[in-house]
Amino acid sequence: MPKVKILNKLDEVKKIDKSDMLSFCVKAPEHYGEAAKLAKAVSIIHPKPQTIIVAGMGGSAISGALLKDWARDKITVPIEVNREYSLPAYANKNTIVFVVSYSGETEESLSVFLDAIKRKCMTVCVSSEGKLLEFAKKLNVPHLRIPSGIPPRAALPYLFLPVLVFLEKIGLVSDVNSEISEAVKILKQVVDANLPEKQLSDNFSKTLALNLNGTVPVVYGFGIYCAVAQRFKQQFNENSKVPSKWELLPELNHNEIVGWEAAKELARCFSIVFIRDHDEPDEMRRRIEATKELVCRDSLKVFEVWSMGKGRLAKMLSTVCIGDFTSMYLAILRGIDPTPIKTIDLLKEKMKQSGVKEKVIRELKRYAAE
Repeated sequence: MPKVKILNKLDEVKKIDKSDMLSFCVKAPEHYGEAAKLAKAVSIIHPKPQTIIVAGMGGSAISGALLKDWARDKITVPIEVNREYSLPAYANKNTIVFVVSYSGETEESLSVFLDAIKRKCMTVCVSSEGKLLEFAKKLNVPHLRIPSGIPPRAALPYLFLPVLVFLEKIGLVSDVNSEISEAVKILKQVVDANLPEKQLSDNFSKTLALNLNGTVPVVYGFGIYCAVAQRFKQQFNENSKVPSKWELLPELNHNEIVGWEAAKELARCFSIVFIRDHDEPDEMRRRIEATKELVCRDSLKVFEVWSMGKGRLAKMLSTVCIGDFTSMYLAILRGIDPTPIKTIDLLKEKMKQSGVKEKVIRELKRYAAE
């Protein structure tokens, strides 16, 4: 069967997508709404912090990156995304640390959790289960238990939205509810337009996936879309099983753009996706158009993904949703089941031999016993 026709055959799609990863894209509006409800039920009584850290890895860490973009000119408190085994030197009792780990078993996140406890940071945990949740309970650390059984990258609603709700609870932001309401409404529109049942001719994500197939997707974002671009890249990696990269404007105009200057035949291996906004500043619009003009040569494919909605959250999540769908359809085109992540699983097995996780757990047990 020709690859193009596969996208229009639901029975063929289901044969490839054995674990029904597509269902998480389709149900995204419901998951975001449920995530907000769960977060509102958690009691957070910490005072306003002087610094904010979101600690996590992979699909959990991107929640912090999205938060940082969303809050850049909303919150006067610095926000940092921590993707390490330990916290930065400044972290102390005036720092709030959101330890986000879907599985609750990620050794880097458990290590950071231990570090936060040692430094007496204000700590909040978000997890579905595992040792993180177990020790959060034992140490009386505020925590949110989110639904289990979801691939971490598909659990973004439960890893991202709760942190926004928690920040409102401690008085750092306001009007989060209205932003979430609009975002859920817009997400329903995006989902309806990109459903598996929608034929290729009327389905933006399917069309984009078809155009990207056979190339390395390079995603360019700016402002509130920097982490969105990174999310696109991660989804192409994990769902589509292809190499991908992301860059941000205007920084890429000072280095990346020169990389296309003499790419020649090599350019055929790549495609560029610009994340766009109908309300983007004039200076950014001019910069993007100039960049497109300069890179549209040597057979380099260039595409655009436009955000929807008025509020910042709706705009960000609408583009995230399109990226998620596109990565899924690209996997289908390639005949690859998007759910398994064999290389990551193999790496985790190898890392177990280091004994780092066991050491952290032993220390946490000592703190819990005190």
